[in-house]
Amino acid sequence: MYLVDSHCHLDQLDLTAYDGKLSDALVQAANQGVGHMLCVCITLQDFPQVLNVAQHYPHVSASVGLHPNEDAQGAEPTVDHLVALAQHEKVVAIGETGLDYYRSTGDLSWQHERFRRHIQAAKKANKALIVHSRQAREDTLRILKEEEAMSVGGVMHCFTENEEMANAAMDLGFYISFSGIVTFANAKELQAVAKQVPLERMLIETDSPYLAPVPHRGKSNEPAYVRHVADYIAELRGIDVAELAEQTTANFFNCFKQARR
Repeated sequence: MYLVDSHCHLDQLDLTAYDGKLSDALVQAANQGVGHMLCVCITLQDFPQVLNVAQHYPHVSASVGLHPNEDAQGAEPTVDHLVALAQHEKVVAIGETGLDYYRSTGDLSWQHERFRRHIQAAKKANKALIVHSRQAREDTLRILKEEEAMSVGGVMHCFTENEEMANAAMDLGFYISFSGIVTFANAKELQAVAKQVPLERMLIETDSPYLAPVPHRGKSNEPAYVRHVADYIAELRGIDVAELAEQTTANFFNCFKQARR
């Protein structure tokens, strides 16, 4: 079985159980069938380390971007700056980017402009987008449409919204990615979405070190645990996990075309 963790933060993993060795954590992931990982950038200060991890491991790809909740720590990245950083062969996506009205409040016009610049950079670099959206359904979809993000597509990462938003995002050419949240007992609406999203439009992820799935909920997450997400959704849909693994893997490499299996 070959699984892809389509969104993780390898530079932030808690490696206590592995004596500080990322390589050992990745061996554990391989033991669970994880053949590829996308290490996602959340600040430009983190990007050198994100890229270093991707360069060190052939089965790891990278992204570049500034998370909607993170401070720029100086000037906001320009479109051209993002495009320049995205030229490295290991960088397969722009993001994560998007809108978050849960952790950020007040006048969020700066967040809208940041999101627009990332979309413009993705189009200029011809890289897929990794979109974070929390309690911002209407504005996320509106900005994606206004900036014509459908020309590059991408993924709605760690999806927690309703079926209506999933359908609207898929209409724009985006994949829907499910994290460990789908395994939580109180995630009934999300589980219903996971049953309805066409398998050919689905990705799976850990978002590690955050949001560990059941049976590890509340603990530090890691790429190996994407197997629990796969197992849970396969059971939810009444299909063999090998079928889900095969299709979500194909979806990943179709979405992030520069990634190498």
